[in-house]
Amino acid sequence: MNVSDQTTAPAKTSENAQPVLMFVDDESNILNSLRRLFRPLNYKILTAGSGPEALTMLDVETVDLVISDMRMPQMDGAQLLEQVRAKWPDTLRILLTGYADVSSTIAAINKGEIHRYISKPWDDNDIVLVVRQALERRALEREKRRLELLAIRQNEELKELNANLENKVQERTAELRQTMSFVEQAHDELKKSFLTSVRIFSNLFELRAGHLAGHSHRVANLARALAQQMGMSEAEIQDIVFASLLHDIGKIGFSDKLLEKPFSSLSSEERLQVMKHPATGQIALMSLDKLKTAADLIAAHHERFDGSGFPHSLSGDEIALGARILAVANDYDALQYGTIFPQKYTAAMAGEFIVKSAGLRYDPAVVKVFKHVIADIAVKQNELAQEVRVSNLKSGMILARDLTAPNGFLLLSRDHILDTLMINKLRQFELHEKLQLILLIKPTNKTASESC
Repeated sequence: MNVSDQTTAPAKTSENAQPVLMFVDDESNILNSLRRLFRPLNYKILTAGSGPEALTMLDVETVDLVISDMRMPQMDGAQLLEQVRAKWPDTLRILLTGYADVSSTIAAINKGEIHRYISKPWDDNDIVLVVRQALERRALEREKRRLELLAIRQNEELKELNANLENKVQERTAELRQTMSFVEQAHDELKKSFLTSVRIFSNLFELRAGHLAGHSHRVANLARALAQQMGMSEAEIQDIVFASLLHDIGKIGFSDKLLEKPFSSLSSEERLQVMKHPATGQIALMSLDKLKTAADLIAAHHERFDGSGFPHSLSGDEIALGARILAVANDYDALQYGTIFPQKYTAAMAGEFIVKSAGLRYDPAVVKVFKHVIADIAVKQNELAQEVRVSNLKSGMILARDLTAPNGFLLLSRDHILDTLMINKLRQFELHEKLQLILLIKPTNKTASESC
């Protein structure tokens, strides 16, 4: 028996469960082709190499739709689907058949009452559409039955209400209040779950580009602070946060080499490829209603205030305020991690670059707020953090600000988690340079173990 592509089966009685498809064919290459085609479409996939094997699996698995080849040893597709109809009439049935199997196909239609038959070789788009439409039709039929049963039950309840209307009204009112409370709670949980999903998706991309780890979250935190200071609504701020977390999603198809190169070091061909990623990111997210506004912000986060940006050379107020905020937050962090220029800027240098570029790259109004926000963040970090000498460092401590050498060279970036190897390197650096380093360390409750 072939193993399912999904390790966790959905509840068999749930109408919102992941649809389960079974492909039956004695040719493994056909099964592999179907599995590859349907795997990305959020279906649970089961495969069987023969009719008897498929029937055995159906005894223990709830399957929404079976696609069977016509010509197979032991039991052909018509015989299989006839038995499926007899034992599991609610399971949809589709037959794969060659042009020479006309009489057998007619028999399958009559005996197995198949939903559709598909000629081999099939067209990928056609077969995907047929499956989707079949499952949608099945869902509508289920919903129709559910509504019919609901109507019957409600009619019975109405008869009871006529007997004791006042008590029933009071009961229903109490139930409604409880239900509304549950709905509100579920809505809040759904919002939290959606944000968590966006964060996880952002993390997955950053895992691939290791040097970007934490970038989107730092950008989101700064963008949120800027948006709040500029008096934007909660809904607008939420869109900016979503856009910040996913602003690099258009780079997901880039090679590792391209991801690692600073923008200023790209060749003309590479630069053209990178300049497409805002629009690519927008297209990738536009189908999600909750992310449409965020997608528009992503599309414009590399536009410049003076009109020299990309991909559409927008300028001034033509660029959405959220995108102007995202541009500042993104570049401030990117400058410190060497994704714009080969040199990694300190936080102070990055802030100075942003301020000097007001009216050119960035909206002066956003930069004005940026200066205050960055100053407040620095003050809070300094108030909470403590100065620690290298000799007193411990593994797991986290830098509260960039560590630079006396000549201004960046040694370690803010938020770096120290380990034993790095601490030893810092001690060797002190001995070699004959100096004493003082590191600003976040409080104990911000250690690496708690931040993970």
